[in-house]
Amino acid sequence: MLSRRGFVNCALCAVATGFAAVAVESQAQPAGQTSGVTRKILSTEELPDGRYVVVQVAAEIAPGATVARHTHPGIESSVILEGEAELLVDGQPNRTLRAGDSFQIPAVAPHSLRNGSGATRVAGTYTVEKGKPLASPA
Repeated sequence: MLSRRGFVNCALCAVATGFAAVAVESQAQPAGQTSGVTRKILSTEELPDGRYVVVQVAAEIAPGATVARHTHPGIESSVILEGEAELLVDGQPNRTLRAGDSFQIPAVAPHSLRNGSGATRVAGTYTVEKGKPLASPA
């Protein structure tokens, strides 16, 4: 498992996507949060090879909000728990996602999400390179 100090030194995301560095244990809403998007880290685990970490996140996106275009240094696997949103991934056709739909974003693929008219809840699992920011603006 990542130590608290190690995770604090790892930026959770760049300003453009609304994340700021935060200790996993704090479970607090990151400072500088993108308007209309609430995220909570549920867990983080270092994989046995020591090169990657798995971070599980719960997010809620307000009606009409947009998650800014960004990338991850690894794979994102997520599921829509509630609501409807449009997923935009470079090199792929746009997808409308509804409750129960899952999606996977390849490593370093620029993407964003436009929410529909109601709140959308998403559960995400990120398998990313240890020591790199969880996300960076694209």
